[in-house]
Amino acid sequence: MDLHPRHPKTALSTATTTSSAASFSRVGSPPSHEPFVFNDVNIYEAWHSAMHEEIQALRANGTWTLVSFHPSMNVVGSRWVYKIKRRSDGSIERYKAHLFARGFTQQEGIDYSETFSPVIKQATVRLVFSIAVSCGWKIHQLDIHNAFLNGVLDEEVYMTQPPGFVDSALPSHVCRLHKSLYGLKQAPQAWYTRLNDFLLSIGFRASKVDLIVYLLCRY
Repeated sequence: MDLHPRHPKTALSTATTTSSAASFSRVGSPPSHEPFVFNDVNIYEAWHSAMHEEIQALRANGTWTLVSFHPSMNVVGSRWVYKIKRRSDGSIERYKAHLFARGFTQQEGIDYSETFSPVIKQATVRLVFSIAVSCGWKIHQLDIHNAFLNGVLDEEVYMTQPPGFVDSALPSHVCRLHKSLYGLKQAPQAWYTRLNDFLLSIGFRASKVDLIVYLLCRY
């Protein structure tokens, strides 16, 4: 079966230019519930700051470059997902905004291929803890901030510029993604591949029983 790129009818319709987004005054305290769409939050300074922080991090990570749009491209949309992080007493600690790609419009063989990513088994977790307790080992936990955003893409993936942050000098351009984003079909696999390659490069070896378990022998 031949697959042909989908020609997006409104490749840039979801975006609002940076200049227009900044052309009005924003208010201070947003509602305490988590919003769903960009138009609901753009008037609030707290949410705009959260989006700006996310954009700065993505740019620093080299997530994309802007390229000219061509009708043969399968351009996926982009959207914001908003979360409110709360303290233990229920008060608001900070506002978080994450940029997602609308990966449901991706086409296999065009902008994604492999999507498999292993997940650790609960039995393995219990076994590791049991061995650690029996041997008196210390257990350390590591949280990798925005792990999926560190995956490197092998395919050509194009995405509309983020709502509210369209480059005013290049409004008709699209984002050529170099790093993965949440929402892409291959995002879990891209992150697993990069983590796996790094661990192997520093001497770890993957378990043959559970691919997500790595062993480091120092003897």
